[in-house]
Amino acid sequence: MAPVDLKLANGRVYLPGGPADVDVGVRDGRIVAVGSVGDAGETIDCTGLDILPGVIDTQVHFREPGLEYKEDLESGSRAAVLGGVTAVFEMPNTKPNTDSADAVADKLRRAEGRMWCDHAFYVGATSANAEALAELERLPGTAGVKIFMGSSTGDLLVSEDSELARVLRSGHRRVAVHCEDEDRMNARAGERVTGDPASHPVWRDDESAILATRRILRLAREARRRVHVLHVTTPAELELLGQNKDIATCEVTPQHLTLAGEDAYPRLGSLAQMNPPIRSAAHRDGLWRWMAQGVPDVIGSDHAPHSREEKAQQYPRSPSGMPGVQTLLPLMLNHVAEGRLTLQRLIDLTSAGPQRVFGLVGKGRIVPGYDADFTVVDLKARWTIEEAWLASKCGWSPFTGMELTGKPIGTIIRGNRVMWDGALADAAIGEPVKFESVAFG
Repeated sequence: MAPVDLKLANGRVYLPGGPADVDVGVRDGRIVAVGSVGDAGETIDCTGLDILPGVIDTQVHFREPGLEYKEDLESGSRAAVLGGVTAVFEMPNTKPNTDSADAVADKLRRAEGRMWCDHAFYVGATSANAEALAELERLPGTAGVKIFMGSSTGDLLVSEDSELARVLRSGHRRVAVHCEDEDRMNARAGERVTGDPASHPVWRDDESAILATRRILRLAREARRRVHVLHVTTPAELELLGQNKDIATCEVTPQHLTLAGEDAYPRLGSLAQMNPPIRSAAHRDGLWRWMAQGVPDVIGSDHAPHSREEKAQQYPRSPSGMPGVQTLLPLMLNHVAEGRLTLQRLIDLTSAGPQRVFGLVGKGRIVPGYDADFTVVDLKARWTIEEAWLASKCGWSPFTGMELTGKPIGTIIRGNRVMWDGALADAAIGEPVKFESVAFG
């Protein structure tokens, strides 16, 4: 066999069939050998480390264009690779919204030479662009269509059944949906208590989420369109989604699997405020019960930073959202260390799951022919999240000070060592992600 460009040696490699003590060879950005690998231009000694398929975060808000003081494509993707993430799907609620071909092209131009990880951009659905979505979803570098059924950060909103049906009839790819019922939330606005973020989940209650999820499942079935329900927060929704796997996939976030409202709101105040909300410990534990049964398909961070000054405003003027792309993998590795899920299940949620749900080309598994994307971790490392480690422009995390077991050591993207032991490469090399439905029709 001809020499390879890169060899990962002496690590435990997580293959589709499970872990194996083998080497991995890379040539021209792709995996060419798993097992015995000969000479290499560069060898990385991974003794004592575990080599996972590259982690893919399928929900981030990097705020560019228009809100770069909170985050931009460079800083958000830098946070991603420092946390072991090799690719991200970025959301459309920017200023202006990403709701046209020109807006997608603008983001792709902005990303070139600035984004550290591979990337794709969602197109936001509106009543004005509904008929154009079938073409927009096929643009190269596009992750698909995103629907906001309930108001959140930004002004993208499609809340009426007739408008939702128009969106779902336009196109074929899986549609990502923020499921909160706008009418119910408007009716319950009086439940907000000024100065008390703990009233946030009282206002945006369980029924707000469940009503919207029921509605989108019904409309999706009528339109024969697959949907992906984002950031699920209630066990009842996961039970319902488990009964509709033929039409729907779903996501949970590390925040909702880690935080509980009884502790988070008194301790963090509006830093714990997000949409849909952090709910009770009973909700969190219920999500884990359905996780054990395999219902969630992916883990997404819903990285949604705001400045400290914005978050310091009195509730409900304080905006909803928290950073998370850099802490996604560390938090979930800690859950593995504490026995809540296996490492193989985590890989399914962060690599194989995204590939399966969204039809990624060449990503999500360590097999010959796939992109050489690896997340290298130390499962035994004990460490504490400190603000100095955070790369997001917002400069804070609800998890600062948390002691964890398990740490990302290396981020390798298409054979390029982008991050190793906290140090970044000299240049950002992120490229657009490719999708089967776009590449092959």
